[in-house]
Amino acid sequence: QVQLVESGGGLVQAGGSLRLSCAASGRTFSSYAMGWFRQTPGKDREFVAAISWSGGSTDYADSVKGRFTISRDNAKNTVYVQMNSLQPEDTAVYYCAATSRTILRRSPLRYDYWGQGTQVTVSS
Repeated sequence: QVQLVESGGGLVQAGGSLRLSCAASGRTFSSYAMGWFRQTPGKDREFVAAISWSGGSTDYADSVKGRFTISRDNAKNTVYVQMNSLQPEDTAVYYCAATSRTILRRSPLRYDYWGQGTQVTVSS
């Protein structure tokens, strides 16, 4: 079992930055690949970024590539996403997720555990 708790969301102006954190419980955090997703009302949950258990591999959605950076600190059981140059279309609830699969996946169906989400609002 892995429990995930996101933090760091908030209101920011367009062009600004936020760093989201996801703290995981459980001793096996380092064996899970981690992902960030986002969702707006009425839309499917959208892949944002993923990182392998070691941090050696990452994957990004085209919409955030070059602006967002995913990272992890296995000693702290925490995964991060640094979000720069935020735009109003980045407004969403952001979720972190964990998967025991070794290959990075973009489908939310491939993830086993989810946090409760944190709201990010970008004003124009």
